[in-house]
Formats: sequence, C-alpha cells, structure tokens
Amino acid sequence: MKALHPTQAKLLEILKNNITDPLTMEELADRLNVGSKSVIFHHIKQLEKKGFLKRNPANPRDYMILKDPERNVVYLKMYGMAKCGPAGTILDGTPTRVVPVDPNMVYFPVGKGFMVEAKGDSMEHLISPKDWLIVETNHLPKNKDVVVCVNNGEVLVKRFNNDGKNVILLSENPAYAPIVADPATFHVEGIVRSIIKRSV
Repeated sequence: MKALHPTQAKLLEILKNNITDPLTMEELADRLNVGSKSVIFHHIKQLEKKGFLKRNPANPRDYMILKDPERNVVYLKMYGMAKCGPAGTILDGTPTRVVPVDPNMVYFPVGKGFMVEAKGDSMEHLISPKDWLIVETNHLPKNKDVVVCVNNGEVLVKRFNNDGKNVILLSENPAYAPIVADPATFHVEGIVRSIIKRSV
C-alpha cells in the first residue's frame, strides 16, 4: 500500500466523516486551509490512484471510501428498497446510511458493492426481515443466484431462474408463488454475496 501524503490522510478523514453529506471542492479546500481547489483535486486523484477512493464520474460528490488505514474496514452504501419508476434503479436514490464492513466479507471489487436491508419474509429461512445484504453490482446472474432486482417498479430480493423463455423469480418461503418477470421492466441490480443476520 502506497503511503499517504499528510494532506491526503487529512482529506481522506474529512471525506470519510462527510460521506453521507459530501462537501464541495470549496468546502474541502476551506477545511484543509488550502487556497486552491486544484490542489484538492490533485490529492483526490492521488487517493484514487492509491486505491483509497472511488468517485462516480457523473457526480464528483458521490464517492466510496475503499480503504480505511486506521480501522481496516471498507465502507458500503446502503440503499432502501422503495418503489422505483419504470426505468428506475435503487442506486439512483440517496443512500440511507454508510456501513463499515470487514473487508473479508467483500470478496469482489469494493467499488462494485452496495447494501440493502431485507424486507418481508418471502426469502425466509435464508434471509429474514432486517438482515443486511452485501450485493455486488452485476447484471448477468446465473440460475439460482439470489439477486436484488426491480420488476414493475418493485424492488425485490429473489432467487433468479431463466428457463430460456421467461425469467422466473423464486422465493425461499413456499407460501409465495413464483413471479414471471415482466421483460419490459425487469432488471437485475446485483447479486447477493453475503448476508449479515440481524434478526433477534
């Protein structure tokens, strides 16, 4: 791991502490007592090159902390499972929180990760309400993968099955009937890779 310049270490700490309410370049410069936004931009680019930070190219204030040198954790954004529009994605929404996670639970590139909190009992006994799901952004699941998906605007956690004609969304709980996905609105947000059990 490449060493951090003292200014980069301070900048990373400020970014980490404000991840749910990101600061502008001007605010970052003010916090670091730096006169130029270009200096801040330079250090942010260095943090990206060194693997500590990933930014959304479409929105510079949307970023992920990939490494925390003090705590040895990674930070994943958690999104709600609110209803989406016809072409909506839950990742367009505002994260409900940012969760520090043991890196050993994320065995894919951290920049592809996000989390959701499970709702309902359709996936019991595998997944219970309020469990936290670590999800890899991946739009090409294999049969039997558990996915976070959107169907007719509804965000679901289901087991994926493509029979060659239709995508069938299966529940673990036998009380729930299979759902035939609507090809016009269905899309997969990601594949569930880890489950953090939170039920009492």
